[in-house]
Amino acid sequence: MLSLKMTEMWTTIGSTLASFMFIWAIIRQYCPYQLLRFFEKYSHRIMDYFYPYIRISFHEFLGDRLKRSDAYGAVEAYLSANTSKSAKRLKAEIGKDSTNLVLTMDEYERVTDDYNGVKVYWVCSKVMAASRSMPYYQEQEKRFYKLTFHKKYRDTITGSYLDHVMKEGKEIRLRNRQRKLYTNSPGYKWPSYKQTMWSHIVFEHPATFETMAMEPEKKKEIIEDLVTFSKSKDFYARIGKAWKRGYLLFGPPGTGKSTMIAAMANLLGYDVYDLELTAVKDNTELRKLLIETTSKSIIVIEDIDCSLDLTGQRKKKGESKFFSDDENDNKANFDAGRKEVKEEGSGGGSSKVTLSGLLNFIDGIWSACGGERLIVFTTNYVEKLDPALIRRGRMDKHIELSYCSFNGFKVLANNYLRVEKHALFESVERLIGEVKITPADVAENLMPKSPMDDADKCLLNLIEALEEVRGKSGLIKEHDEEVECVSSVIKENGEFVDDDEKEIDEGKKQIER
Repeated sequence: MLSLKMTEMWTTIGSTLASFMFIWAIIRQYCPYQLLRFFEKYSHRIMDYFYPYIRISFHEFLGDRLKRSDAYGAVEAYLSANTSKSAKRLKAEIGKDSTNLVLTMDEYERVTDDYNGVKVYWVCSKVMAASRSMPYYQEQEKRFYKLTFHKKYRDTITGSYLDHVMKEGKEIRLRNRQRKLYTNSPGYKWPSYKQTMWSHIVFEHPATFETMAMEPEKKKEIIEDLVTFSKSKDFYARIGKAWKRGYLLFGPPGTGKSTMIAAMANLLGYDVYDLELTAVKDNTELRKLLIETTSKSIIVIEDIDCSLDLTGQRKKKGESKFFSDDENDNKANFDAGRKEVKEEGSGGGSSKVTLSGLLNFIDGIWSACGGERLIVFTTNYVEKLDPALIRRGRMDKHIELSYCSFNGFKVLANNYLRVEKHALFESVERLIGEVKITPADVAENLMPKSPMDDADKCLLNLIEALEEVRGKSGLIKEHDEEVECVSSVIKENGEFVDDDEKEIDEGKKQIER
């Protein structure tokens, strides 16, 4: 009898729900949109009046731009460390150094968290929303975390719990984050909403300051400068400057400029953005690239003297001396603009980045977005760069990376051969003080080429290479002295010579006579 009544009751409930759903579908289809929104608005208000819980949402992306919310990332990291043990459905991602797995909540999973006796509920959700800015109204996934708690704990949650989540979440993200090496994609590579202006790979460069062939005093100075910068957030805010610092690395090829950048990133734990200027369309795109970078990063422009024509010459040869400097500047700007318009009209795909745009990129108003950034330029020929580009305030610290010294050799010998003292070190010290050889050349000679190569053979290879460089240097020096002698003799006879070899030979014949 009881089971029959239960069956009848469930049947009645089922038919009632079905009728309600049918009526609701009819109402949604034929009811005017404004009236439907009116009922939804006030029904939510009535339900909120009786509903005792408060909900806070943390969305992954805010606004129209594809920039991940820091709050969402902090919540995700906090929940992965504190509540993933109680979750039944998890998703796994590779963490720092590609050696550990980081577990986070899967979609629609619900977990609880306890804070000073207050129980809160976290839910990971997502919704599908049509984006009107995209062609054909493509649907975009919008993920968010929803925090639910009783309204009587509002002050506790909004006052201290959320601060606790943000602080701990950011610390966990720093510990688990996988540092990345970014490079900018050409404009035609990122037309869709989901594609960003930067592509990346995992940054796994092993270089450190301990393995760099530099003078110990210079190395210590650079390390102290970097560490001081990373801890100077309040100082930069107090003096009214953006929290960034510029480094100019210059010196001959093979002296370790790229290795220095990797060592900086490993010391501070920063990401690296390798900016290729030739792939940037114009100054506007350059600013967009800057906005897409994150804090705790190094923005690198390698071989800046070869990237674009940024010499910034204010006065060209052949310009009239009757014009003032300002008039010549205006004329040069007009000619450059006319050339730029011509190239644009002819469909040229070359970069339109100007010196002015790059200067604004380094220390203009837009450079203040974000914080804790290093901007690093490298060049083999510092004299080719415009003084405005490398002045103090833009490139705050100039670091010259020169030829290998004996102290640098000892670092490389320890790295490659695991030797700190050797009988051949005296010969190396004598030769390396007489010639100019880069750390890259020294490292190549110290590297074992076969399993039979030991420290003795590698050091002998280096000594042989040093003697060969010294011999070439001696020949060049003798040749220069001979040319100078010939030139002086010819000048005494009232004749003038160029650097042409034919005229030098004629001078030699005169000396023989």
